[in-house]
Amino acid sequence: MSMKRFLVVAFAMLVGIMYATTGFAAQEYHWKIGHIRPPGTEIDNDVKWFVDKVKEETNGRISIDIYPASQLGDYTVVQERVSIGAVEMQIACIGTTVTKALQINTAPYLATNWEEAKKLYDHNGVVYKATTDLLANKENIYVIAGWPSYFGGIALVKSVPAPGDPSVQKKVKIRVPPIKSYELTAQSLGYIATPIPWAETFTAMQTGIVEGAIGAGAEGYYADFRDIIKYYLPVNDHLEMWYLYINKDLWNKLSDEDKNTLTKLGLQMEEKRWQQAPKSQLNNEKRLADYGITVVSFTQDELNAMAKKVRDEVWPVIKKDIGEETFNKVMKEVK
Repeated sequence: MSMKRFLVVAFAMLVGIMYATTGFAAQEYHWKIGHIRPPGTEIDNDVKWFVDKVKEETNGRISIDIYPASQLGDYTVVQERVSIGAVEMQIACIGTTVTKALQINTAPYLATNWEEAKKLYDHNGVVYKATTDLLANKENIYVIAGWPSYFGGIALVKSVPAPGDPSVQKKVKIRVPPIKSYELTAQSLGYIATPIPWAETFTAMQTGIVEGAIGAGAEGYYADFRDIIKYYLPVNDHLEMWYLYINKDLWNKLSDEDKNTLTKLGLQMEEKRWQQAPKSQLNNEKRLADYGITVVSFTQDELNAMAKKVRDEVWPVIKKDIGEETFNKVMKEVK
């Protein structure tokens, strides 16, 4: 080998070693992440923390732009866009338009307190695992971490008769998410259910199409509907669990180092939220009350009656959509 050729080969090897050891060859990414709340809300602040930490720990290689307040579309639409790779990430509750079995995540009254909820819904819980498996296998979505939001309730623009008695028909039409489990829960509690996307709910209440809503909790109603609702009923019908997720094809292309970074930060955000969520729920109920909205109190007997009626009437129906194997696995842990 001539000296000239030797020097060329040696230089090429040296450059290769520098790229491998210094990270010069590492892939750069610029992504979008959506969520449904306005800027400055709890989830928005946590997403900002996550995005900033990802950028910091990847030396700027992974940059993520945040789109709050459903700017990318209703969460169900964005979920489908993440599935096909049109949007890289979202943190939101889970829609069931494509995969009916995902109703396991929104099955009513699986948990009745925060201790039960953490056992079922944290990243080691049976509901979390069932949800993430379905998203990965059915919708090409990889879940990085969870974000427990609150226990849900009903927001109303008018009072209803016997709000604590589920056997009394309220004769009030309320918005429900386009998910069967919510529709059946509303009906079981005595309301007339009308499926409407979250992003269209304020206008629907404003124009009288509906006179209330179910499918969110105090935080969500305060953030988006505090200027129109008059009553809040903390019926605790479901745990609102949100998931931080990414297109699965994109995830599979990432280096192990980048996967580990995203997972570590996602789980840190999740664990911090589990500690904050119970206090957050109480604070947001107080914010509603301070804003002039009547927060109705229920006795434990009333809450138990609501839970029993809904479980008896709703669980057997959604079990068919969820699938007996998955449903029974979760029920084993619930019992």
